[in-house]
Amino acid sequence: MAGRGRLSSIDLLPEEAADDVVWAAQELAARKRTIADIHFEFNDRLEAKGIEPVSRSAFYRSGVRLAAARRRMHEARAMFEGLASQFTAEDVDQNTVILGEFIKTLIVELVGDESGEKTPKQAMELGRAFQATVAAQKISTERRQKIEADFAAKAGKAIEQVAEAKGLTADTVEAIKSKVLGVDR
Repeated sequence: MAGRGRLSSIDLLPEEAADDVVWAAQELAARKRTIADIHFEFNDRLEAKGIEPVSRSAFYRSGVRLAAARRRMHEARAMFEGLASQFTAEDVDQNTVILGEFIKTLIVELVGDESGEKTPKQAMELGRAFQATVAAQKISTERRQKIEADFAAKAGKAIEQVAEAKGLTADTVEAIKSKVLGVDR
């Protein structure tokens, strides 16, 4: 079973360095300065607090991990933005199906990830994510069916009220319902 790995020297910094770690991460994310400049200032900030400096290699490894995480988040955000234009109130059910299929595909890709075997806990989490996705699709379908049934009942009642006020025959009312609602009675 794989663990979290060894803690880096940045992970082992005392609590009073937390704001400096956040500052360094923000500076790295801004991409306006070199990593060497940020590392130098980071160590100056630590020294001012009486904390031992972080080695260049540890700082650079941390920068690489942050950049990779930032890249993954950016890619995920870009994918969602690409899908977001399809998420309209009129197409809620269809969008739930699309999003569900997208999530299912991600789960399959995670399971097939060649970086190593999945732990039982990871397999359980993937199973729960899949189950939640299927449940959300079912709820969305049931919600859509309920909305359609409510609309048909209200529209049918409105058609009958208008028909009565206009003196239309029962056959005409049924023909209107059939055309408007797609209902054959």
